[in-house]
This record gives sequence, C-alpha cells and structure tokens, in this order.
Amino acid sequence: MKVSLQTIKALGSYITGDSGKVHYRSGPMLVEFFNQFGFDDTYGRGFPSRWIFTEEKLKELNGTVKLEEVFKKILDPRSFLGTDFDVSEIVNELNSYLKFDGYHLVKRGEFFFVKQLVDGLVDFEPPINGATDVDATFIAEQIEKCQRKIGENDFDGAITNARSMLEAVLLKIEQNVDTTPPKYDGDLVKLYRRIQKHLNLHPKREDIATVLRQVLSGLASVASGLAGLRNKMSDAHPTSYRPAAHHAKLAVNASRTLADFLFETFEYQKNLGTLKILKK
Repeated sequence: MKVSLQTIKALGSYITGDSGKVHYRSGPMLVEFFNQFGFDDTYGRGFPSRWIFTEEKLKELNGTVKLEEVFKKILDPRSFLGTDFDVSEIVNELNSYLKFDGYHLVKRGEFFFVKQLVDGLVDFEPPINGATDVDATFIAEQIEKCQRKIGENDFDGAITNARSMLEAVLLKIEQNVDTTPPKYDGDLVKLYRRIQKHLNLHPKREDIATVLRQVLSGLASVASGLAGLRNKMSDAHPTSYRPAAHHAKLAVNASRTLADFLFETFEYQKNLGTLKILKK
C-alpha cells in the first residue's frame, strides 16, 4: 500500500493525537506503537519531535503491507470505548485523502479494512451473518488481497486469493447448513457440489426454466474453472502459464459473483424457511 505525503500527514495527526480527535500519544507511546510493526526504537536523549518521528516511520512503512495494518490499528474500535471520540468521523476524513491514492476504508463486522479501488472489479460485500470474527476477517482479507494484488500486478497471487475467498464462503455456508460437515480435503469442486445440493442448485432441476438451468450449470463450471485455473496459473503451484491482468480480473470477478449469489441464495432460503439443515 502506497499513499501520498498528504495522506501520511493526515494519518500522522491521528497517530500522535495532535488532531484532537483521538488519544494523545507521548514520545514513548509513539515508540511503542511503531515497534508493533517491526521497528526496534527506544525513547531517549536526542529523540526528534513527535510529529517528525511519526512521519518518518510512516514514510518507511509506505509502500508495504504493514501500512494497512497501521490503519487497522489506529481505527480499532476498542481504542474508542469509553471515550467521546467518533471513529466514523476519522474514517470519513481519512477516506477524503485515500480516494486520491486509490484506496478506501470499509467496515466489515466491527473492524475497518483498507480496500483498494481497482477499475473493472465486481464489488462484493458479503452478508456474513453468524460468522465468527475469524471467518469474517479471513474472507474480508482475501477480498482486499485480490484487489491489492491486481493493483500491484501480482496476478498469480490474485488468483490464489480469489479461490481462497470462494473456499471460505463455501465452508461458511456449509457450517450453517450441516451440523456435522465432512472434513474439507482441499477439493473445491467437491465442496461446491455439497453446497449445490444443500441449496437445491442442481442444473438438472425440472421445476425451473431452461435458461436458469443453464445459469446453474455455468456456476458449477465457475467453481471447477477456478480450481483448475489456480492449479495452472496461480502462485500456489509451479505454473505452466503466466496470467495477465484480464485473466486475474476474470478469476476474481467470477469468484465474487459466485460467492455473492451463494450468500444471497442462502439468506433467501433461510428467511423463506425452505433451507434444510442437515443433522446427524
């Protein structure tokens, strides 16, 4: 993640507390804060001014994944408990800077994440009802990694994360429809077929129009294609072909579209009362 100097200065004012909208951090507190991100500084004689120290550290982190972690840490809602500070106001102000850098802060569950704005990608905000913080965080992280890696021209990595995201969504749905789900063996196609059965999405259904049966058949092909594409083109295996940007966008968009449809179908059937929960 790489941002402008203007954004660094704005972020720095929230880290130091000089903005007046967060807790004030003294020199020793700033050293402790940044040491969480791999530094090994100590506070003592000759220490620079607080804002100079903060901006220098942010400049060192700029262009790395750790800068995303700084945003997450500074916006951790637990830091605002029992205070009159408004985290949403800070998010809005930071977003006014980040939009010029191609990023946006989004809330997933109770926490905030950095989202990269990449043209040509399908937007997907999963309604992860009943998900644990770990589940929700993992899915959100895979979504953000897909975007970031395409923006960084890491197309192999984007394909890997597209599959991981779909995998997590399928497993989350299965946990909600099967009280004793089988152990996942890494076979994405087999996992999709189990969800297909739970949600009554088999393409050979006689009670729906032919065009819908064709769509359902295409969904199965998406899951199968992602599994195969990852094996051939992603960074998880020795690759026989290097993907280009449009290949990565196809994989990410296909995975997001399928995941969105599955979540919507799951929620629809659950609210309608037609969802069958498998109990053993």
